[in-house]
Amino acid sequence: MTLDAGELERLYAYPASDRPWVRTNFVTTLDGAATGQDGKSGTLGGETDTRVFALLRSLADVIVVGAGTARDEGYADFEVDPDLRTRLGLSPIPKMALVSRTLGIPPVLLRPGIVIVTTADADPAALATLRESVEVIAAGNGEIDWTAVLAEFAARGWRRVLCEGGPSLHGELVKLDLVDELCLTIAPVLAAGAAPRIAHGHDAVHHEMTLGHAIEGDGGLLTRWVRVRHP
Repeated sequence: MTLDAGELERLYAYPASDRPWVRTNFVTTLDGAATGQDGKSGTLGGETDTRVFALLRSLADVIVVGAGTARDEGYADFEVDPDLRTRLGLSPIPKMALVSRTLGIPPVLLRPGIVIVTTADADPAALATLRESVEVIAAGNGEIDWTAVLAEFAARGWRRVLCEGGPSLHGELVKLDLVDELCLTIAPVLAAGAAPRIAHGHDAVHHEMTLGHAIEGDGGLLTRWVRVRHP
């Protein structure tokens, strides 16, 4: 199915919300592998997935990603749709929030617009050094306090949150029941092997989701799932 830009924008529009809305975006094979043979997720998506991936970034106030995932996937400067962002009243470029407890962040990732999310008890010297060049949000001891982090996002007006992983970060947000929406591309591939799932965690949970839409593209499916929250 081929959808025009306006229809895709309608399908992936963020809902009106007075709090940060957490959307996650992943790709998986038919048998649940979150990475391809090269160990990266980007090789699993086709042209339609790449198009939606760019749209989701263009719609976001802040993109949240683990520092390890950003390093492994070769994150660099990215392009967004400036006309779309202007029309929606968004900043020219979304913020990029890199998540790291150890603060071992490659210098190439430290550029304007980057925000570091870490714990309050992270290494003081490393925190001080980072704060000289980028914004830092430090919350929680031992584990990141994501409720506090989202409150900080809200205080900055960042309500359109897009999390791109990796699986450990995604698993943490799932465990805390902070994922409002999952955009999942299902690639028409069987992978086997020991590839990771899209979410890792020690504790199993059961959070009900409902299907928002499913689009056929490049032989696979692009789906959107929304968390069912009962009053």
